[in-house]
Amino acid sequence: MTEQGSSSLRAPELTGAQALIRALEELGVDTVFGIPGGAILPAYDPMFDSKQLRHILVRHEQGAGHAATGYAQATGKVGVCIATSGPGATNLVTPIADAYMDSVPIVAITGQVASSLIGTDGFQEADICGITMPITKHNFLVTRAEDIPRAIAEAFHIAATGRPGPVLVDIAKDAMQASAPFRWPVELNLPGYRPVSKPHGKQIREAARLLGLAKRPVLYVGGGVLKARATAELLELAELTGAPVVTTLMARGAFPDSHKQHLGMPGMHGSVAAVTALQKSDLIVALGARFDDRVTGKLTSFAPDAKVVHADIDPAEISKNRTADVPIVGDCREVLTELAAAVRTEQAADRGGDYSGWWEQLEDWRTRYPLGYETEAGQLAPQYVIERIGKIAGPDAIYTTGVGQHQMWAAQFISYEKPNTFLNSGGAGTMGYGVPAAMGAKAGRPDATVWCIDGDGCFQMTNQELATCALNNIPIKIAIINNGALGMVRQWQTLFYNQRYSNTDLRRGAGVSAAEDHRRIPDFVKLAEAYGCVGLRCESPDQVDAVIEKAMAINDAPVVIDFVVHEDAMVWPMVPAGLSNDEILAARDQRPDFDEESE
Repeated sequence: MTEQGSSSLRAPELTGAQALIRALEELGVDTVFGIPGGAILPAYDPMFDSKQLRHILVRHEQGAGHAATGYAQATGKVGVCIATSGPGATNLVTPIADAYMDSVPIVAITGQVASSLIGTDGFQEADICGITMPITKHNFLVTRAEDIPRAIAEAFHIAATGRPGPVLVDIAKDAMQASAPFRWPVELNLPGYRPVSKPHGKQIREAARLLGLAKRPVLYVGGGVLKARATAELLELAELTGAPVVTTLMARGAFPDSHKQHLGMPGMHGSVAAVTALQKSDLIVALGARFDDRVTGKLTSFAPDAKVVHADIDPAEISKNRTADVPIVGDCREVLTELAAAVRTEQAADRGGDYSGWWEQLEDWRTRYPLGYETEAGQLAPQYVIERIGKIAGPDAIYTTGVGQHQMWAAQFISYEKPNTFLNSGGAGTMGYGVPAAMGAKAGRPDATVWCIDGDGCFQMTNQELATCALNNIPIKIAIINNGALGMVRQWQTLFYNQRYSNTDLRRGAGVSAAEDHRRIPDFVKLAEAYGCVGLRCESPDQVDAVIEKAMAINDAPVVIDFVVHEDAMVWPMVPAGLSNDEILAARDQRPDFDEESE
């Protein structure tokens, strides 16, 4: 039967804008974050009629990008953000770079000037494909209406498969206004894009053999384990081998903090036991981790006696920083499943590892150098605030952070028992991530309690999204750890710049002392109320539990709590930048005294 003879087989004629919305619906998208503008405006008209898509109108495109990231991290689905051309698109650059560094699947859809104007410096024109080429897995410039469904389908496929990441689709305005037949499903045409998921059996067997021979192994777990939804398989392998586990900043929650084999977080502000275990190990099994500088410290002195098994979905990561003795390219879930089977084979042949002596040493370090903090009478310790939020909100809550001291304290003093409950900006270290990411997480998981633990510096970068939350019934809870300063930068000035606090004081004007200025600028309680939120303040330890519980009881509006904390609190332990992990400080001027004989 010919197409002319059957109207039921004829593809519907849709505008490019209608095709865009239909493609998103076909892909199961339920939430998008964005702001309309001239070049993207054609897409907003058919979106108005969609019964499936919920569009959340943010107050800044950066908020849209971070919200899409928070949504993706909390739900496991692809996050979607939309912006217009020129400055609308360039405002997405920071969240796109952030998602790229942390391997988060988002699709950014941007409007572009009409195809006839591209390259003429037309009004609000920017080469967003060129700008984002280094920070996307792929990007598309679409100039024909008929190409829109395929581009959107391919963008989602690329974003979600292999090593996840951001993809940008830039669509010319005239392509959205023109009409073309809409055909779905589309055939993906991606020559050269063939992510490898299944690991090589020989490499798996060699990794299992090394685990049996090792005396001081460590399972070094990165965010790739969470991306692969492989936490159950990780737990199985860890308990099967009995090896200690460390979870990076991006992998917090991938392995339960309460588990006896968990040593904590490695890295610049990791636990002494976790940092030193890696440093003194004879075998590192890296799973979805990339040996970044915040974990390794001075790379040439990192874990000098360790062989390295490195498993990652992205072959470009393997041996990029530390040469792998056993490189394994594959999806972490499949790697862990096959590695567990190979370990069982080794154990059945009486070739399992004996780590009893190693555990004696690890327990000694863990006992002698636990995480802790100092408190002063009448002063509100930020670590105490964060610890109490974690205890009261519990392990089922989702926690987001900005970047800096409060981020590290949230990683250290909240116990993460479940995957995808700690969302933060790891690779890019983006100030302002916390509030919009919490908004996106809550939009995607309305059943969950979502806390944003933010600093007063980070909060002031994206707090306009409080209006978005208030107007869209997204009742997140925000704890501002208000020390009146850019805390982490101030800590470095204290330690390395002779306490010369150049431009890190957020509370007072230049040359004004605390005794001379008692103003609150800004007053975060008034600011919260102006945005339609509930504003609370806490200034002493005896108020902490009551104010957290009050916030927990409010579920019909966003809540902002201004925790006024001491400005001199510091993050410990610390490996100063550029130094070896052997130089870790448990506290200021306190270097651990490792017992060489007990190694």
